[in-house]
This record gives sequence, structure tokens and C-alpha cells, in this order.
Amino acid sequence: MASVLPLLNRRSFLGLAALSVASSAGAGGWAAQSILGSPIANASGRGPMPPMPPTMRNRADVEMYRDFRARFVLPEGRVVDNHNGGVSHSEGQGWGMLMAVAFDDEPTFDRLWSWTKHWFRRPGDRLHAWRYQPSAEPPVGDLNNATDGDLYIAGALARGARQWRRPELAAEATAIGQDILRLLVRRTGSRTVLLPGAFGFEKEGVVNPSYYVFPLMREVAALVPSPAWSTLETDGIRLISEGRFGPWALPPDWLRIDQRTGALRPAPGWPARFSYDAIRIPLHLAWGGIDAPGVFKNFSQYWNASHPFAPAWADLSSGAIAPYPADAGIRAVAHLALRAFQKRDAASVKEYGSQASHASDYFPSALVVLSRMAASESRSRQKDFDQG
Repeated sequence: MASVLPLLNRRSFLGLAALSVASSAGAGGWAAQSILGSPIANASGRGPMPPMPPTMRNRADVEMYRDFRARFVLPEGRVVDNHNGGVSHSEGQGWGMLMAVAFDDEPTFDRLWSWTKHWFRRPGDRLHAWRYQPSAEPPVGDLNNATDGDLYIAGALARGARQWRRPELAAEATAIGQDILRLLVRRTGSRTVLLPGAFGFEKEGVVNPSYYVFPLMREVAALVPSPAWSTLETDGIRLISEGRFGPWALPPDWLRIDQRTGALRPAPGWPARFSYDAIRIPLHLAWGGIDAPGVFKNFSQYWNASHPFAPAWADLSSGAIAPYPADAGIRAVAHLALRAFQKRDAASVKEYGSQASHASDYFPSALVVLSRMAASESRSRQKDFDQG
């Protein structure tokens, strides 16, 4: 039960953020100009279409996906976080939809998307509320969004449109992408940043580096023409490279950008940890084939250090590690990241992969499946490169 608390707190920020909606551009606040309305968004043409990921057909992978679907996807299309009171998140809906595309499971995709539209679609835009609580009335009581969830959903729709030749899915992904640029992308100092949610973050300068879902940003960029996507990716990689702390120089779950100086530090109000949010940073980097300067070397040093076990988190202030081991999902991401870049970093991969075959709860189970999907896409990219 020791690992329950970090999972319960993963998204409590959004409910708190909604209580203090930021003004447009107060003293010391972020500029309220959206990228969609700025000159750089008026360029014509579309971004390059990413290669279509291969369909997952390996028997072990298929069984892993079917197990995830059986345990966490309800018949109506709701992905259940069983370790967090049976709630559902926009993140989980997007993950389920991405898995359904990867495993060519159109009926499950349609159930997931239908439920997501019905319960999470916000009035006034195409973004999605972040949480569904089955025991609450109403079950969706907070209409703030979570930007990672919207990127997962939009990316899944874009991939589904190509996989099954369904232009209506591309139209949905396009509408979400336009509202991401309009409502969630801002300039702060020399950086273009991705707000974690539509409300409550502009004034505080708080960002979440794990919300930069690079492979799916590229999917949406192919449908929504704007140089802002390239700027977001470049500045996001720079943010991750520069915003690292502690003895292993790791990125935190939450990061604060000083409004005056641009200095970076772990965001106050959250533990200064590389933990259950930040674990998705190496997932997204490896999934997108991005070798951020120095980052993977530090991941390798951390995961290959002489810990008594692979830790669930590291404290970036004190250097302490969790008193309990990492779950199968964290181990799967570690294995993916080290294998993806082993040619550039000769450190051994230890035994992380052997531990990532099964997980009892939603979050680690999803990370295992997503890591297998990312590894498959990485192999496909390398094959295309070798043949090109």
C-alpha cells in the first residue's frame, strides 16, 4: 500500500488549479497571446505526415493488450483507474484509443471515443474535461482539461483516421489541435510553453514536462498547419534538458519557470521528485526518437546505479529514493529508454525488461503496453532508415 499515495495525488492539481483561474496578463504573469492568433501561426501548408505505426501482431503483445482491455475497459468504453477509486481520466481514454489503433481494434476504439465525447467534451471548445468520478454527482464536476489527455486523444484520432480511412476522425483531431494551439500554448520569456490546463496555470508559471507528448504532437501537427508545433517541440526538449536537478540530474514531475528571470526549479506545492508523472518523459522521448542532450545519459546513470532495487521515485532535493521498488510500468519505460539509446550510451540495460511482463493496476499496466508500442515504432523507424 506504500505506493498508493503518489498515484492518488497524480492529478489533484487540476481541481486546485480551477479554484484560482489566472487573469490574462497580470503583473508577472504569462503573456496571454495565444500562438494560433500570432503571426507564426498564419503560415500555409501542413506538417510532414508521420509514418503510420505498424500494427502490433506479436502474440505476447496482443495478449498483453487483451488483458489490459479485459481488466480496465468497461463495456461502455470507460477506462477505469482501479487504484484510484475507479475514476477515469482523459489520459486513460486517450491511451485506450491509441492501443486500439495499434492493435487494429476498431470496435473498442469506437466505444472508447463515443464514451469520451459524451462525458468529457467541454462546452465551447473541443478540449476534454480531465476526470470522471463514478460516485460523484455530477461525475464530471471539474471542466478543466489536462493537456496530455487532449494530445493523447487527438493523436489517437489522427492515427485512427489513417488506419481505417475515416476522415471524420481526422476532422475531430483537427478541431482538438486547433484548440490546443488557441488555448494551451503561450510565450513566456524566450520560450513557447504548453500549459498543463486551460485554467489556473498562466499566472503561476507551472508546467509539466511529461505533458510534451512528442510523437502525438507530430500527428496533430500534420493536420493543423502551424510552425508553432515545431517551436513547441524544440522548446519542450530544451525545457527538459535544462530543467533537471538532484544528484542524477533528473527532470521533476512539475516545473516552475520564474516569470522575471526564466530560471527553472521544481514547482512548489508538489514533491520535488522524478516520479509517476516524470516517468513519461523518457517514454515520450524514446517514442518520438528524440535524444535530448545529456538526458538519457542521466537516466542511464540513475537506473544503473547501485540502488538496493530499482526505485519508484527519487527526491531531487535530498537525493533520497523511494523505500519501495518501481512497479512494472516504470521498469518497462526504463527498459525502453535504455534499449532505444544503447548505441549512444554503452551502459548496461540491467534486467528491467524481464520485470515488465505484467502489472496489477491501471497505470503501470498502461505504461507496459505503451512501452511495447513505442519499441515497435522505434524498430519500424530504424528499418525505414536502414532501407532508405
